[in-house]
Amino acid sequence: MKIQTEPIGSIPRPKYLVDALNAFSQQQINRAELSKLFDDALKDTLKRFEETGSPVISDGEQTKPSFATYPIDGLQNLSPDGIVIPFADGHTRQLPKITSGPFHYQTYANTYLEKAKQHTTLPVKQAVISVSAISLLYPGEGIEGYSKDAFINDLLNEAEADIRKSLNSGAYKVQIDFTEARLALKLDPSGGLLKSFIDLNNKVLMRFTGEERKRIGVHSCPGADRDSTHSADISYINLLPLLFQLQAGNFYLEYAGEKDKRSVLSSIKESIKPSQQVFLGVIDVLNPKVESPEEICDMILEAAEFIPISQIGTTDDCGFSPFADDSSRSRDTAFAKIRSRVAGTLLAEKKLS
Repeated sequence: MKIQTEPIGSIPRPKYLVDALNAFSQQQINRAELSKLFDDALKDTLKRFEETGSPVISDGEQTKPSFATYPIDGLQNLSPDGIVIPFADGHTRQLPKITSGPFHYQTYANTYLEKAKQHTTLPVKQAVISVSAISLLYPGEGIEGYSKDAFINDLLNEAEADIRKSLNSGAYKVQIDFTEARLALKLDPSGGLLKSFIDLNNKVLMRFTGEERKRIGVHSCPGADRDSTHSADISYINLLPLLFQLQAGNFYLEYAGEKDKRSVLSSIKESIKPSQQVFLGVIDVLNPKVESPEEICDMILEAAEFIPISQIGTTDDCGFSPFADDSSRSRDTAFAKIRSRVAGTLLAEKKLS
């Protein structure tokens, strides 16, 4: 029985690129100089991804400002004082908010995909940000002359276009990053906010055919930034029954970092539908220790006690560096972990067959 294995997306940027991004923000280098370094980092990332033996790769999000804000990079009608997301170690990330309408993406994810496909023959997966995350850009006080309903209508069209363009550009899979799902339960334990997020994402997903949704997945984790999380204290047990209501074919779940893995597996077993595939994170991106193939194999074998092996795949808990300035994990460690994921998945395949 073949077990699919895929990355989540981001890989730590090389130091020269992190330094260049900082220099560019201070107008110390120009766009052409930065673009050259982007190209160097992209080519190196794809080459090193291929060397891991991974059957599916990504561009490592080397040229995205962050996994969440790429659609609005360069947008002029933004104010910096949007929603603040606190992490367990005390640091925060802050979203901007829009100040006027209509709302349109400045960049679609297929532009990253098409660039990556020029430098590899392997299948390339493309991550996109969820419609629910971008919905947080609308200010609570509203915008004169541009209602929230009008914004949501524009946003649904843009989110659909973002996914469809990547599908049409030949993405192996399109992964919707829905990391705010668990955070929604922390902000609103009643589940009302999460249900509204799921409803919003389903409005986008239902614009695609059943065959198209087989190539669309949803990623959920408690955040992974600078070796910290924003919602790991929220139980998966409360999230998974709602998460699997999403009309997607694939689910990429943080798992290696979970303490009570058997209860997570039990919840997946009760929630997953026959048409859905679950990719369990077998790599803890917050832990610098490189997992052994045997450790990964054991995790898969335990999962197979609960979930049909035909519905199990493997992935990483989260992206290794979702924000461009995060250098808490080295590139060497990230690729070593991916190599172990691939080897451990193959080992489990042999044992299960």
